[in-house]
Amino acid sequence: MNAETVKLARKRAAEMCRRAGIALTPAEEAAMEVADFGLGKIDRYGFEIVVYVHTARTCAKEIILFPRQTCPEHRHPFVEASNPGKEETFRCRWGEVYLYVSGPPPAANPKAVVPLGDENFFTVWHEVVLRPGDQFTLPPDSLHWFQAGDEGAILSEFSSTSTDENDVWTNPAIRRAPVID
Repeated sequence: MNAETVKLARKRAAEMCRRAGIALTPAEEAAMEVADFGLGKIDRYGFEIVVYVHTARTCAKEIILFPRQTCPEHRHPFVEASNPGKEETFRCRWGEVYLYVSGPPPAANPKAVVPLGDENFFTVWHEVVLRPGDQFTLPPDSLHWFQAGDEGAILSEFSSTSTDENDVWTNPAIRRAPVID
């Protein structure tokens, strides 16, 4: 990604937060992470994150998703005894999110649209639809992915400590840490 793409994504995500009634400070807007997972398709893959707190024990964030933007399939594995993997709860604040997890039954007509050519990188199909006020908790090491609906979405994430560098992605081409040219 280039710096202009990041700037525009931050501005767009901050506007979505304002429309949703979520107040961000200027410092939070400036520090907002813009991730495209190294795939270079920010409108298709990625998210924008505002981190409120991140300690050795807990983490709280807003995850802003543009319309149909997808967080690819991944899991938060066991790291060590003091970090058995991230447990996370997603609470929908605005919009609609299609969350996919392991387990039966697979969605007969999934609401998410997998990008053409990437079908092999999406393997879990139990669908959980999150609308404002809905929430879902994932235990550590749970394979999952999610996509915003047609209007975009905002999720609050509450979790144990986040160690993104340990995440395991189904698509080996993914780089979690943003690279800005």
